[in-house]
Amino acid sequence: MKRLLIIRHAKSSWDQPHLSDFERPLNNRGKRDLPDMATRLADLDLKVDAFISSPANRALTTAIGHAKALGYKEEQVIQKQELYHASASTIRKIVADVEDRHDTVAIFGHNPGLTDAINDLSNFYLDNLPTCAICGIEFEIDQWNEVLHRTGRKFLYDFPKSRKF
Repeated sequence: MKRLLIIRHAKSSWDQPHLSDFERPLNNRGKRDLPDMATRLADLDLKVDAFISSPANRALTTAIGHAKALGYKEEQVIQKQELYHASASTIRKIVADVEDRHDTVAIFGHNPGLTDAINDLSNFYLDNLPTCAICGIEFEIDQWNEVLHRTGRKFLYDFPKSRKF
């Protein structure tokens, strides 16, 4: 069995118009939501074997926050340039290339590609994956390159506004 966690970056800031899209940091809401969602993931007691992220500032910051909450070092987050605004087909190719020794992998990136990937890979349909949301999909396979269209089953879906404090 393989498990894929698809996680959209936390809410980003548009306050610095001189920054490129790639450089945009998290805004205050993103900075608040990130530790909450990382804690929720840590509370599930899943062993995540690999963290793969878009290198864009907002996605990488989100990935590092989750990795640290699960006891990993920042350096263990793998950056893949192809994840920056990746399409569903690109995400599927990245997943297919994951080393088979990893059973649970977290991917951090951007919409609309992440939402499209969830809809492509699983039995779960979303109109839009919210910022900092986590969607977990499991596959009855032994190798990542066996991931096919609509063969996954959603086992987790959580997002910042799903719980009232």
